[in-house]
Amino acid sequence: MPIRPPILQLGDTVGIVTLGSPLAANIINARVEYLRAMGFNTVLGQYVYAQNGFLAGTDEQRASDLMMMFQDEQVKWILPTRGGTGVAGILPYLDYNVIRNNPKIVSGYSDITVLLNVLHQYVELITFHSMLLIDFKPETPAYNFEQFFAATSVYSLNQTILNPTGMPLISRVPGNVTGQLVGGNLTSFVDTLGTPFEIDTRGKILFLEETHEPTNTVYRYLNDLKLAGKFRDCIGIIMGECTGCQAAYGKSYEDIINEFVVPLGKPIITNLATGHGFYKAALPIGATVNLDSVRNSITIVEPIVSV
Repeated sequence: MPIRPPILQLGDTVGIVTLGSPLAANIINARVEYLRAMGFNTVLGQYVYAQNGFLAGTDEQRASDLMMMFQDEQVKWILPTRGGTGVAGILPYLDYNVIRNNPKIVSGYSDITVLLNVLHQYVELITFHSMLLIDFKPETPAYNFEQFFAATSVYSLNQTILNPTGMPLISRVPGNVTGQLVGGNLTSFVDTLGTPFEIDTRGKILFLEETHEPTNTVYRYLNDLKLAGKFRDCIGIIMGECTGCQAAYGKSYEDIINEFVVPLGKPIITNLATGHGFYKAALPIGATVNLDSVRNSITIVEPIVSV
């Protein structure tokens, strides 16, 4: 039985943490002010501004900030500043019993997706593949905010995940399957293969997206997941965008989907706008969804927040 975090309301407190790579203090401060102007209170982790090369402090420091937010009764939403590198390093230092007893909304994408899926696997907490603090700025499209708040601030028995107008979902292999949704950034999941934190796709619908990798690297990573049994074990596949991914050796991302993903034979929908793309659909990791690649729809079929 999934654990649903409490519904989010204006005036709630947001816990800001940096769990992977550092982010400049002036950017953090500007994004926090934008969040406050929207009507939220904020509390910042002790190491939110820390810099240790390509990491924001040590693994233990970043983990302690996250645990502080779970233990703070006022915090309703934990919002990482960015992804980057190193989120997997905090996982051994988390107290999963404390997290289970103090469910919060946790959102993010990129390297944060490792955390989102581990919280689902270890705690059964529904998490949200959606916005990071860095996205709270005037240039962010209204669609992204609408998607996030529709997922976290509205109690609904079912919700349909829709792309922005003019950007259709694309069915590749027909089928109709229902299961828990897992997934996120391709590179991040490959990094965890062979560890206690590798993604579990058994009976699940697997979602993947990528950014700024040449298509031969995308192929390599997809093949790593295939060899690890992740495509064998899943019941359906959703492919997001590959933003900024350059063709290699004459092969495009579209070619990789047609020549590698489609022959897997699982029900597949592609072109979902989320993750590193300009538009970011909000996906509830760990929630039960229906993937209907005949009618070309993705529907969340259970409540994903509690009231």
